[in-house]
Amino acid sequence: MTLDRRRNAFRDDLADERLRGKVDATRFAGSVKQNVTACVASLHRQPFEQSAVDTQALFGELVSVFEQIDGWAWVQLCDGYVGYLPTSVLGEPDGQPTHRVLALRTFLYPGPSLKLPTRRYLGIGSSVRVTGSEGEYLEIAGGGFVFFRHLVPIDSFEADFVAVAERLQGVPYLWGGKSSLGIDCSGLVQLSLAACGIACPRDSDMQEAELGAALAIETDLSGLKRGDLVFWKGHVAIMLDDTRMIHANGWTMDVHVEPLKAAEKRIRDISNGGPITSIRRL
Repeated sequence: MTLDRRRNAFRDDLADERLRGKVDATRFAGSVKQNVTACVASLHRQPFEQSAVDTQALFGELVSVFEQIDGWAWVQLCDGYVGYLPTSVLGEPDGQPTHRVLALRTFLYPGPSLKLPTRRYLGIGSSVRVTGSEGEYLEIAGGGFVFFRHLVPIDSFEADFVAVAERLQGVPYLWGGKSSLGIDCSGLVQLSLAACGIACPRDSDMQEAELGAALAIETDLSGLKRGDLVFWKGHVAIMLDDTRMIHANGWTMDVHVEPLKAAEKRIRDISNGGPITSIRRL
């Protein structure tokens, strides 16, 4: 079986020690853990800025680092995705996260006051370790304060992943994006499910193969319900109810709500995306 390079760390010259005997490589190595310290960090296919971006890592994500050279780290993210991050966005782990960001975005202040100039923002799904509190603000490891209502305990999850996706309506479309500043179709699904504590692979083909159970595709596209996932080749949408869906797409260039039948016709006839390939229910 050919291993998927997106989810297995191997190159001709270096491979994950765990893949010894499964792939050929000049050498094998273990990994070290490091934290993402940027608000959001793009994972590149090759170690240079103009290389394609496949996905993103969020603040606080613990990544496995196999190699660091010339300002780039070859890493594997928590969801298994492999690629290159600038070493400038990585730092040493500082304990286990205690909270994650619930708000679409929240500001990180140098002190416990909204009147102070902000240091940066943290996006939904980011993880932090709270070290103290002062008034309505929580202090996090590494420095800075976050408004307490914008964080939830790390083991506290949303009940409805579709509602999470709805909160992201209007976020600009960004290929490989996975934050409230820019997101793509499978990133919307992954980020929304993660908020509910549901593990989800990154790309739409992985999601189609691994999430839920397949439903029969009725000619009139009936029988669907909230939370069903509709797949095309290279695209995925989330049903809001039996007729409407929400998806991040390159047609409107944002997270958009529209009737399934209208989207199906446009994708098939105008965008040349072909027919629906499957509908899956979690």
